Amino acid sequence: MKRGKGTLWLGLALLLVLALALAACGGKAETGQQTEGNEVVLTIGYTESQTGKYNVSSSRQVKGLQLWVKQINEAGGIELSDGTVIKFKTVSYDDESSKDRVQELYTRLATEDNADFLISPYSSGLTAAAAVIAEQYGKVMITTGAASDSIYKKGYTQVFQIYTPASRYLTGAVDILQKADPELKKIAFVYEDSKFATSVVTAAKDYAESKGYEVVLFEGYAPDTTDFGPFINKIVGSGAEAILGGGHFQDGSTFARQLHEEGVPVKFVALLVAPPEPDFAELGDAAVGIVGPSQWEPQAQYTPEAAQKLGIEWFGPTSKEFVDAYVAEYGEEPSYHSAGGYAAGLILEKAIRAADSTDPAKVKEALDAMDVLIFFGRIKFETAPEAHGLQIGHEMVYVQWQKDDQGNLKKEVVWPEAGATAELLYPKP
Repeated sequence: MKRGKGTLWLGLALLLVLALALAACGGKAETGQQTEGNEVVLTIGYTESQTGKYNVSSSRQVKGLQLWVKQINEAGGIELSDGTVIKFKTVSYDDESSKDRVQELYTRLATEDNADFLISPYSSGLTAAAAVIAEQYGKVMITTGAASDSIYKKGYTQVFQIYTPASRYLTGAVDILQKADPELKKIAFVYEDSKFATSVVTAAKDYAESKGYEVVLFEGYAPDTTDFGPFINKIVGSGAEAILGGGHFQDGSTFARQLHEEGVPVKFVALLVAPPEPDFAELGDAAVGIVGPSQWEPQAQYTPEAAQKLGIEWFGPTSKEFVDAYVAEYGEEPSYHSAGGYAAGLILEKAIRAADSTDPAKVKEALDAMDVLIFFGRIKFETAPEAHGLQIGHEMVYVQWQKDDQGNLKKEVVWPEAGATAELLYPKP
């Protein structure tokens, strides 16, 4: 009996030692961290719309993120003050542009893949679905490609927005119009009936009305609309002189093409998402004169000198350095979606460096305290509980497709005036 009792106590002691050893490891087996010597490999999880309507913008967003991962790893990673070197790996899935898939896949990323940090999918609707999961499992998620304000007004604490919010997305187009033609008064809003576009145009409508404009048409269309004839008839019948709206790339491009084919007599057109994309130039003459809000353009003057004037820190590469690296990697010009993907990684890097830790709670604290200028623009997050994580530092720029002296299509920055590369082409041809 004595021998059996001794064996039992020895077994219990061994279990206690094992438990203490696991605790001393910081639970790395549960957080997704992999270690080798002083090197820690963190897992970044996200989904990509490899298929479905968000494919174009989502794929560019992912290219930007993957470029940042490649650069940071090839540069030797992030070294903390204790000598720990951090590198990154990614785990991703095709969300098929589907909300249901997003919830399923982000749950897998959080529970089975043990992702340390999350990056959002593309679009506000998909990001809203992912944000629920990030909050549920306490995973810090940097959101990019998602502008809807409402995501950040649900009491979440783990979600941080890179983009300018939707409520400020199209208000600048109203300012452009007011500057170009003080006499114009009638505006039509025709927009994709989606979470993102609806929140954008609702805010822009309120802003336009506050400026004295008459909104003669305010109507949404189904996301899969390919025939805009009925809406074009309503625009013409309303007597609108300007059109604001759109939604995403596919519907916006089709809408612009059909407006041109029907010769709709309006002086100004500003559409969401589609115009800043390089592929928009494939519309040819139908692209000329179309204005679009952009989260970033290569010409935007975000520099270390600008940061100094603002009295905040500069971090990361310049726009030129980012563009050169992106073109070298992918053989194409980056869109603002590409830049947004890269910026998400860059902001996560900045937070880890500022926290001097991989502890998600400390990284979250660093994000809350952040006020920095990067090539993408100023990044600062709202910390009040009613809108935690909402982006309050970044501003939009507006582009317009014009023709150069040789008749080639060229994308120009036309607003704000301080950063413009060309005067607004008005009225639209």
